[in-house]
Amino acid sequence: MEAIVQSFFNLEIIAASWPIVRAGLWNTVLLSLLVVPLGLLGGLMLALLASAKRPMIRWPLMAWVDFFRAFPPLVLLILLFAGLPFAGLELGGFVCVAIAFFLNTGAYYGEILRAGIDSVPAGQIEAARSTGLSRLQAMTYVVLPQAVRNVLPDLLSNTLEVVKLTALGSVVAVPELLYQARQAQSLTYNPTPIVVAAIIYFVMLWPVVRLLSRLENRAFAGR
Repeated sequence: MEAIVQSFFNLEIIAASWPIVRAGLWNTVLLSLLVVPLGLLGGLMLALLASAKRPMIRWPLMAWVDFFRAFPPLVLLILLFAGLPFAGLELGGFVCVAIAFFLNTGAYYGEILRAGIDSVPAGQIEAARSTGLSRLQAMTYVVLPQAVRNVLPDLLSNTLEVVKLTALGSVVAVPELLYQARQAQSLTYNPTPIVVAAIIYFVMLWPVVRLLSRLENRAFAGR
């Protein structure tokens, strides 16, 4: 038991590596605050364009969404980071992560929001237009609030996955939580910093998991 504690829960190692891990935690928070709004913005743009119901717009959008939902985000990230320099574009790891997540998570958010918009009866838009609202105003003030409420559990679930995927930034040397924990591990020759990072991820995301479960139970009870 003592060997396990010394290997995975060493208090001295935790104290020594905490400044390094803490820096990674702040970078993970900043990265999440960047990529989640970017993904939501991209998804909202795709959902609004898809709601036009025009085949010339809808079919290319469907192809775009299907492609980036099927394309592994890790491969996309490495392609941007390691491939673009051959085309004369040398972007930093942070920018590559932002672009990759914008493309990948935007496709997922877009499909969720499109489903939410489709769940709102078409008569809602017609009723809103009859009051003098433009189509954009009807979409903003009438349709979108209902659409978001209808798919809120799916939005939260996808956001949870996005935050977890920020760990991929370590592959391109973005100093987020996992990267910094691995750096601390290499300095201390002990896996305790990795355990600390895992605990931090759990503490950050567990409230969202509980909230998601509560929303799902409420939705199920309302049926």
